[in-house]
Formats: sequence, C-alpha cells, structure tokens
Amino acid sequence: MAWLPITQTMPLYVALEEGLFEEAGLEVELTKFENPNQIVDSLTAGQVEVGAPGTAAGITMLAEAKFPGTFKFFGLQGGATEPQRINDALVTVEDSPIRSFSDLKGKSVGTLPGIQWETITKHLVREAGLDPERDVEVVPLGVSLHIPSVVNGDVDATLSLEPVGSVADDEPGTRRAQVNPAEQYIADPFYSGASVLTTDFIEERPEVARTVVSVLDRATKMINEDFEGHKAVLAEYAALDERQVKVVAQPQLRGFEDLDETDLRSYQALVDVFREEGVLGKDLDVNDYVLTSEDLEQKQ
Repeated sequence: MAWLPITQTMPLYVALEEGLFEEAGLEVELTKFENPNQIVDSLTAGQVEVGAPGTAAGITMLAEAKFPGTFKFFGLQGGATEPQRINDALVTVEDSPIRSFSDLKGKSVGTLPGIQWETITKHLVREAGLDPERDVEVVPLGVSLHIPSVVNGDVDATLSLEPVGSVADDEPGTRRAQVNPAEQYIADPFYSGASVLTTDFIEERPEVARTVVSVLDRATKMINEDFEGHKAVLAEYAALDERQVKVVAQPQLRGFEDLDETDLRSYQALVDVFREEGVLGKDLDVNDYVLTSEDLEQKQ
C-alpha cells in the first residue's frame, strides 16, 4: 500500500495504530512517497495494489485515461466550508502583502510536485484573473519543504495541503493567507485525495480487497466520530510534534459507505479542471470508476 504523509491519509494511520489490519487478518506492506505522482506510478506499474487515502485523485484519473480499466476508487478526502474541514491553504510569511491568489502577480508559489497540484495551482491562478504562464512562477516542492521555503524566501507563497497550513498558522512568522482556495474556486466540498484499488487486485484477491475497504472505512468512521481523540497519530506518520498536532485541522473524509452524489459531483469538478487546463485529453465520468458492491460480489 502506497501513502503520502498528509492529514488526508489519517484512516491508514488509525488503522495501523489501532491494529485494525491485524484484527482483520491482514499484513500490510507500506511504501511511503513524498511525490503524489509516485503513488499512482507505483499502482500502474503493479508495484503496489492499494493507494491509501490521500492518493492524488486527479492523477488517478489521468492514469486511468492512459491505461483504461486500471483503477477503482472507494473513498475521497479533502475539505469543505460547512462544516469547516480544511484541506488546502495559501501559505505566506506573516507580514506578506499576499492575501489571496489575486495578489500573486509577479510572485512565485510553491506546490506539491507532479501534474495534479501544478494543474490545480495554475487553475486557481487563472480563476483569480492572472495568467499562470506569464504572471506567476509555479515551483514544485516536497511536503516537508513548504514552510522552510516560504520562511527562507525561496518562494513567496505555497499552495499546501494539511497539515502544512495548520502548522504555518501556528508557527511564528508564517500564516494561512487564504483557507481552502480550491473549495472556493473548484468545488465545495473539494476532494484532492482518493482511496484507490487496482482492478487487478480486485480480480485476483477479491476477499483481501473487500477487507482493505472495510478496514479503511472503519478507521474513517472512527476519525469522523472523534477526530480529536485520534489525531495524535499524525505525530508519527506526518512528522509533527505534539504542539503541532494539537492545531491540525480536521479533514473531510468519505469512506466507501459514505460516498453520495454530492461527493461524486465534486470529484467530477476536479476531473473537469484537468480537461479545461488541457492536461486530460478526453472527457471522463467518475461514476464509471467508483467501486461498487457488485464489483466485489461478482468476483466471489
């Protein structure tokens, strides 16, 4: 199972810490990445079978377009405005004049490496009335480099995923300049993360696939019911200290049993951004790629 050290991946962390996989009779081999592209690449190459919650939702659909029939998604992760669930933020130094994407003309903005966040960042720049090719420099930065790069002046701002925004807001000298810009400009709720299975895995090991879905759903429910009681896991898996863990914002987490039409429309809005930005070469309907009970039952 491949994973990224972000808040969206909490269901995996909780499942590991609570022994849910062992309880279900599963032994899980984990592969950690700092670059969202690498997770999807490892899935398409058959190196891993599961993309943990927080797998790049947009890149998943780009890979599906290139290699049809490769993926099914069974959960979504991101943010929302009501109730407030923070996913992304524009991070700057505390005394920066930058308040939103519209203030980025002539500036540089860091974002996660890979096509997903480069595309999202350019789209948000465009929605703010600027030209992402001429007005703003987009700089790829690994998760751990976001705050240091802002503090050191390597970039003027970053578009960052949680927990970076919460940590920046708590640290002296940095702040969230804009909370949930993707929710404002793309969709609300907004999902940049997904839980993903390869179709080969579903076909070859259906019982294990069902169990993985069940375990991660159980962990998702536990977090949604008591986020404060479970967020201590971020200290180990997202490399936060005790003080930072206390300020981390709750994400929007949707498991297999939770997914509804609103969630699917929101995911579709992200996929449509990739089409609009010229990154995706054809229309894709996310409804064709959501895991169903029938997908699992018919393999029994």
